[in-house]
Amino acid sequence: MVTCPEGHLSTAVDYCDVCGAPVGEPPTPVAAPRCPACGAPSGGRFCEACGHDSALAPPPEPPPPALPVPDPVPHDPRPAAEPATVRTTGVTWIATVTADRTFYDRVLAREGPDADRVEFPAYYPPRRITLQGTEILIGKRSVSQGLHPDIDLGIAPADAGVSRAHALLHLTPTGLTVTDLGSTNGTSLNDSDELIPAEQPVALRSGDRVHVGAWTTITVAAEPG
Repeated sequence: MVTCPEGHLSTAVDYCDVCGAPVGEPPTPVAAPRCPACGAPSGGRFCEACGHDSALAPPPEPPPPALPVPDPVPHDPRPAAEPATVRTTGVTWIATVTADRTFYDRVLAREGPDADRVEFPAYYPPRRITLQGTEILIGKRSVSQGLHPDIDLGIAPADAGVSRAHALLHLTPTGLTVTDLGSTNGTSLNDSDELIPAEQPVALRSGDRVHVGAWTTITVAAEPG
């Protein structure tokens, strides 16, 4: 026998024989069905919230949001332009190469490198070279090393004191610089015996003289055009 919540003895184990009160644990409540369309509680065929007919198939899941498509890059059918020659605005730079006897005498006087084996040329007509591009290499042509200087000082009679890759002129829209590339005999300017620092660009002005080797002077000039 069991005792009901009211204190009666009952032979039945579910409901009291005396008062009818439930004797065991109350049954677990069943969750009310929900509408498949809106999710609201719904006990009938038609949802009281949205009116959905539960006899019909549930509505399809909404498609995922579409990812944004980037705007296409406009296509330019024109071919890429060739890089233009960089020149200072309104002028063209000219380099004139000469055999400079005064510079040669200074090299001999200070007993510079190779001074004892370099002779001054008997004939060396001035060479006038228009500077083009942005970097103009000064040196001596070497097929084995792949060197093709814009200002080739290996043309006979050649200055033995000039290195293969001696110096570099750099042309920009605002001016011109010269950089010694770590040459054996160095580079100087405007009759000075003081060599410019290696690997450091030095600004040039129209009319400046660049001395390389034992007797070569390169005079740079900005001309209209």
